[in-house]
Amino acid sequence: MALAVAEGGLEKKALNVVILDVRGRIDYADYVVVMAGRSDRQVQAIARGVEEHLGRALGREPLAVEGRGVGQWVLMDYGDVVVHVFHEDARGYYDLESFWLDAARVPLPAALTGAAREVDA
Repeated sequence: MALAVAEGGLEKKALNVVILDVRGRIDYADYVVVMAGRSDRQVQAIARGVEEHLGRALGREPLAVEGRGVGQWVLMDYGDVVVHVFHEDARGYYDLESFWLDAARVPLPAALTGAAREVDA
């Protein structure tokens, strides 16, 4: 599911997508996915894209969504996977990845990262 989240975000040109394997480190999720957008509008579009992609691909809807209307930080809870979509300025300020420096980073498949580069080109 975390890879599907990343794919949904990358379809909307999310920046710096990181999947953290936090199993055994926190009790509320197995994976945390962090990504960013360049503007409030893009952050909102990324969050919508993730939600739509997971609905189509996996038939999953979020248990809860916070911050959708503001566009600085959208938090999406899918149970096993928690998604943080930040405005790139807010992401640097909160630096969530530093909470789990020892957590394994799940590599994104080349098909996803290649698709993101092709879109940016």
